[in-house]
Amino acid sequence: MIAIKTEDLTYIYSAGTPFEKVAVDHINLEIEQGEFVGVIGHTGSGKSTLIQHFNGLLKPTSGKIYINGTDLWAEKTNLREYRFKVGLVFQYPEYQLFEETVYKDIAFGPANMGLSAAEIDERVRQAAAFVDLKPHHMEKSPFELSGGQKRRVAIAGVLAMNPDILVLDEPTAGLDPKGRERILGQIKAYHKQRKNTVLLVSHSMEDIAKYAHKVLVLSRAGVVMYDNVDRVFSRANEIEQIGLSVPQVTRVFERLRAHGFAVSDSVYTLDYARQELLTLLEKGGVPHA
Repeated sequence: MIAIKTEDLTYIYSAGTPFEKVAVDHINLEIEQGEFVGVIGHTGSGKSTLIQHFNGLLKPTSGKIYINGTDLWAEKTNLREYRFKVGLVFQYPEYQLFEETVYKDIAFGPANMGLSAAEIDERVRQAAAFVDLKPHHMEKSPFELSGGQKRRVAIAGVLAMNPDILVLDEPTAGLDPKGRERILGQIKAYHKQRKNTVLLVSHSMEDIAKYAHKVLVLSRAGVVMYDNVDRVFSRANEIEQIGLSVPQVTRVFERLRAHGFAVSDSVYTLDYARQELLTLLEKGGVPHA
């Protein structure tokens, strides 16, 4: 089943004025249900504008967008309902915390869905457990927590709505490596258990390579590539030509190939690199003549 589909999706900021800017330009895209998609692109490529269409925060200037087969902007579509189906976590989501306690902040979304108190409580506790918030955190003010804990509270508030599609815009921005690894690991575990659709926008090629199944590459308001991770990063030269980096380990293996070593052209994680090097050593570890 197709979770997200766009047909010639176009969005123009300040249309008809001297400040007109095409942010998304005739994008045609299909993302299947259950995929974990990494979204990459340089600043101004259209990433944030595109993902804000997925839950109706932005209305296309032209073209269409379908969520689970439903035209989001059709006359009879209940847009509010679909905003619960597509959970969107903005960059620095902790700035959106406002309730007196962690519990109330996580419960805000489910409460607006009209659920019973028992269902709300169950969802809050499940979401908190997913992001490793402990029971003693629940009655604290979110503003008493560390930066990483605040980030996890904000993410839990979206998870508590049980969205079919989870979209995260740079969810680890500003965190230290340990905090980044922790949050991304929790998101990966959530995806594995729930088998829902996850889109992760990130500037870190290493994070995309490690966690995503597919990669969507945007440039100049359009789609340049959408494919499996190994196929995308095997096109390292093309990625670098549009101003993006590739994982450092990918560049290392490019150099090895350039020096005649018989290694794969799609090495993008440390685990894969280790396997390739061990195989190379078993074969003698020398370059081709």
